[in-house]
Amino acid sequence: MSIVSKKPVEKRVPEQELQGVTFRRLKPNIDPRGCFTEIFQEAWDLGIAPVQWSLVRTDVNVFRGMHLHWRHDEYYALVSGRCVVGLYDVRRDSPSRGNYALYELNEDDPHCICFPPGMLHGLYYFEPTIHLQAVSESYDTYQHDDNLGCRWDDPDLAIPWPFDNPLSSPEQDSYPPLKTILDDVD
Repeated sequence: MSIVSKKPVEKRVPEQELQGVTFRRLKPNIDPRGCFTEIFQEAWDLGIAPVQWSLVRTDVNVFRGMHLHWRHDEYYALVSGRCVVGLYDVRRDSPSRGNYALYELNEDDPHCICFPPGMLHGLYYFEPTIHLQAVSESYDTYQHDDNLGCRWDDPDLAIPWPFDNPLSSPEQDSYPPLKTILDDVD
């Protein structure tokens, strides 16, 4: 297993480079008792109407993704730890189609990220991490045909991930190349 990078992700891409993605700073309210941080408000207009919230724990050097969904938006906010979220736009009519972005989430500088359907997405965890995840579709009604993906290391993605050899699931390791997804979209 390779050593995990401790340096910050060098490329934090502004949201306007991927249409429909919101990367929002969260404001911790700290007092002698601890900290209170709002993680979601309807008034923020993040583009998601959450139907389900989940708490996800992940170990060090784990990669989850690259996943693709056509029927639901997603939202992530970190509770503890540090990860990088990679997004790649495959939406046919999007002006940012074919573009990628990396966004760092960490407990010391809290942000949330929200993105629409049609974004390939993957998360790499630099350390043990807990994050909250919201989706605009319940997993009870979730269909297998909307759980697509491609390999994180596909050269056509050209995402400069800050890691080399992550732990991933056998399902993720068997994902097809990006070209297969793009052929299906076109």
